[in-house]
Amino acid sequence: MLKDIFDRKLNEECGVFGVFNLKEATMLTYYGIHSLQHRGQEGAGIAAVIDGKIKVEKGEGLVTEVFSPESLTKIESKMAIGHVRYSTAGGGGIENVQPIFVRCHQGDFAIVHNGNIVNANELKIELESEGSIFSTTSDTEILGHLIQKEKGSFEERIKKALLRLEGAFSFMILTKDTLYVMRDKNGFRPLSLGKLGEGYIVSSETSAFDNIGAEYIRDIKPGEILKISKNGLEESNYTEKVNNRMCAMEYIYFSRPDSQVEGLNVHQCRKKCGEILAREALVDADIVIGVPDSSLSSAMGFAEYSKIPYEMGLIKNRYIGRTFIKPSQEQRERGVKMKLSVLKSVISNKRVILVDDSIVRGTTSKYIVKLLKDAGAKEVHMRIASPPIISPCFYGVDTSTYNELISAKLTVEEVRKEIGATSLAFLSMDGLEEAIGKKLCTACFTGKYPTEIFSMDKMIKNRRK
Repeated sequence: MLKDIFDRKLNEECGVFGVFNLKEATMLTYYGIHSLQHRGQEGAGIAAVIDGKIKVEKGEGLVTEVFSPESLTKIESKMAIGHVRYSTAGGGGIENVQPIFVRCHQGDFAIVHNGNIVNANELKIELESEGSIFSTTSDTEILGHLIQKEKGSFEERIKKALLRLEGAFSFMILTKDTLYVMRDKNGFRPLSLGKLGEGYIVSSETSAFDNIGAEYIRDIKPGEILKISKNGLEESNYTEKVNNRMCAMEYIYFSRPDSQVEGLNVHQCRKKCGEILAREALVDADIVIGVPDSSLSSAMGFAEYSKIPYEMGLIKNRYIGRTFIKPSQEQRERGVKMKLSVLKSVISNKRVILVDDSIVRGTTSKYIVKLLKDAGAKEVHMRIASPPIISPCFYGVDTSTYNELISAKLTVEEVRKEIGATSLAFLSMDGLEEAIGKKLCTACFTGKYPTEIFSMDKMIKNRRK
């Protein structure tokens, strides 16, 4: 039933990066996934082609912890793909760190994936009943098994396999001589193509291009398969049924502010959200502050519109990762306490407007409000630069289970009391749409999912058919 789906655990938000036909492909991939570290902090890996064979180096931890100069030297290559991963409880472990290597009599290949396959359980039951043996609990491995079971050329098998998948995915597949890049038909996850010298770069975010000096060319289109080989670029589609619905959270939270997501600068989008939020929910106050880092742009927009001074009231410890992408509530709470400190001289005796990008569980918000009040803030008016999150995401963003989403259970006023704020207001759906100016996947705010959500009951019924 629907409640069963809402209560299940969610999967990962990750970052993928690939390089083709560049002498220092492995090192460039290292720099690329380092630029995407904010998208996942639990594991990192690189697959490279050496003497016609695919070699994989990966491990748990940050990019700088997983790789050393010696390990990178072992996989020096002109072709490589990389991945940074984060998982929820139960989804971790070295076996789930990507790239996933697939040994096949028709030719070995490696896969990296950002997103979530919503019919993964259904497909896994089917594949296991046909003899497939899984070595991980990641839904990424399903694509490998599907490819091996299909007939035709490798590209034909990829297309047939992709047609079986529902959900969000940006995949890259590396063979001994080719890099395949593909994006789901709804375009939930960002994926862009760049150029550097005579080679090509593919990345979850365009900010990684800037860091290595690559030139942005274009976004991978929804439903597209891009084949990069010695013959150059070959474009094709695995389906014509496309419906571009970029995840709203890419603009609100996940992407770096210096990234372009489908032609829109993330910083400018967030700033516009802040401006509209000020227009919708202005309150008399002395200063505006933002929660570092993803909320600073929105706070700037709020301050500019309201003419209330923008201040740096909170300082982030740069050596502590995002609490949002920690796998347990206990770790999240500990992370919040280590993550932020307050500038008491700025906050003391002030009426503060605190701008944040979202409220998920309420843990962070409650702690920050208390932090500001303990520092002497007279009032703390919380303003959220997105609508209330009332539904889980099944497309690769850990917005928790239904029961843990504070706005799914409580009214705005009840949330305000829970977090201890003087007042609380969220950006409206109309305001979000005005700020971004394009159609998005807003299922976490509306409960309206752009794809079919697969429950166990439906899986069983489909199996009986």
